[in-house]
Amino acid sequence: MSVSSHENRKSRSSSGSMNIHLFHKPGHADSLLTHLNLLRKRHLFTDVVLRAGNQAFHCHRAVLASCSRYFDAMFSGGLKESRDAEVNFHDSLHPEVLELLLDYAYSARVLINEENAESLLEAGDMLQFQDIRDASADFLEKNLYPGNCLNMLLLSDAHCCERLLELSWRMALANFTSLCKTEDFLRLPKDKLLELVESEELEVEDETLVYEAVIGWIRYDLPRRHEVLPELLRSVRLALLPESYLRKQVACEKLVTSHKLGEEIVADAVRCKMKILQNDGLVTGCCARPRKVSQALLLLGGQTFMCDKIYMLDHKTSEIIPRADIPSPRKECSACAIGCKVYITGGKGSENGASKDVWVYDTLHDEWAKAAPMLVARFGHGSAELDNCLYVVGGHTAVSGAFPASPSVSLKQVEHYDPQLDKWSLVAPLREGVSNAAVVGAKMKLFVFGGTSANQEKLPKVQCFDPCQNRWTVPASCPQPWRYTAAAVVGSHIIVIGGDTEFSASSAYRFHSDTYQWSKFGDVTAKRISCRAVTSGNRLYVVGGYCGAQRCKTLDCYDPSSDTWSSVTTVPYSLIPTAFVSTWKYLSA
Repeated sequence: MSVSSHENRKSRSSSGSMNIHLFHKPGHADSLLTHLNLLRKRHLFTDVVLRAGNQAFHCHRAVLASCSRYFDAMFSGGLKESRDAEVNFHDSLHPEVLELLLDYAYSARVLINEENAESLLEAGDMLQFQDIRDASADFLEKNLYPGNCLNMLLLSDAHCCERLLELSWRMALANFTSLCKTEDFLRLPKDKLLELVESEELEVEDETLVYEAVIGWIRYDLPRRHEVLPELLRSVRLALLPESYLRKQVACEKLVTSHKLGEEIVADAVRCKMKILQNDGLVTGCCARPRKVSQALLLLGGQTFMCDKIYMLDHKTSEIIPRADIPSPRKECSACAIGCKVYITGGKGSENGASKDVWVYDTLHDEWAKAAPMLVARFGHGSAELDNCLYVVGGHTAVSGAFPASPSVSLKQVEHYDPQLDKWSLVAPLREGVSNAAVVGAKMKLFVFGGTSANQEKLPKVQCFDPCQNRWTVPASCPQPWRYTAAAVVGSHIIVIGGDTEFSASSAYRFHSDTYQWSKFGDVTAKRISCRAVTSGNRLYVVGGYCGAQRCKTLDCYDPSSDTWSSVTTVPYSLIPTAFVSTWKYLSA
């Protein structure tokens, strides 16, 4: 066909509208790869040789550069490697693994199994075959179990596989009791061991196990590891050990007595333990801070909306057991735990008047005490712990001279309580006064979600308090205007649940406390208005609430590692939950 013939044909068809037909052969890409692979195997038109071990692989630069950013940069960078006829990986890459990568490059297929998945992930990351790395990580996620989770933890950390890292980490935390006796545990690098035993989310009921695991790890390679004993001892919650064990076993351990700093750390833990046992003030040291799984879940409530009793959830039997009577029953109060003590603030008593009273329940000694009263009487408020201090936020007070008391506008006043000084003080007021809001402390800041505003409307704002600056800001809006929600911290997120609209009552949202971004995740198991939520043992627990005339009778649990909800137990019909807290749990003897 000549050029003139084609031009003549174009001119004949240009007078009217052109008929167009797009031809597409679906299998063309596969066919092209198949033929390129045949050319590779016959060493035709290849322009580079890859060597691994004692094997050579003839390839086409264009194919490699199309599949791998590593080869793309190598061949197009203008450096010496771009002109070399050979690329030699020596012993840094097994020839079988390189062959699998090349098979994928020329066929878009690779068979991943238990024998090659880890090597493919490493090679895929090294040579920037991102699809291979991600597919291998996905395979390993599906084949993750306690016996290999520590290896997967190290592998995923080294190669930035975030999802595999998160799953491996969660599995290691949840199975520490069995893992700490394995060879994989004893071979962990110091930094990873330290990260593990420092974690508040480590799931151990008895801190003795953590101490013995650390000592076992040091003894596994004593000459090189003895010097890190103090650093590891600080990561163990020594003051949670039984007193007799702490004095007779830990303090007399030869590894400890042979290290002056180690002896000092144990001596501090003994003093801290005695303060706990003697109820001698608030104990805030790291050696006395229980892990999340070592916390007790306490429900506050009563047969009516008057809160008159504390109940405890028995995790083993899933029963809700009465624990103690509240000395001064009240409704619309707030409760917050600091250490092993529960602080019940404000509310309305039997005469329906707003109260300034603060009652403190010591879970360790099963004792009640009255703390200094708040500066402002209030009910319908929220409270949260921040840096071992208590903050009370918003709510209503009573109109002066009115009886029975009637609600005023929502309060802006925020109070700070120091348990060690037993003293209240006012801090910067809210940007907008609210009641019935969700209040939670996270990342050394106080967050207030929604609530009822001064004009009795639902507030669609997130208010944030920075105690260092004594200043409130509004860093974000809520996904919808809401009140009567519950909030709790899970990892780096704040989970906000429920609300008083048909839409929000069954909703659950994540709020990232660093970026102030929202994301929605699976709805709760039941619609809940005015429910209560708390975090314990790496899980979120939700209880109470109602929708219409129906009370929600289940205590539900959300497990972030599996992204699933489950029902833990049924709340007795005689109990209407008013508050839900998680307190420290000590081994006292």
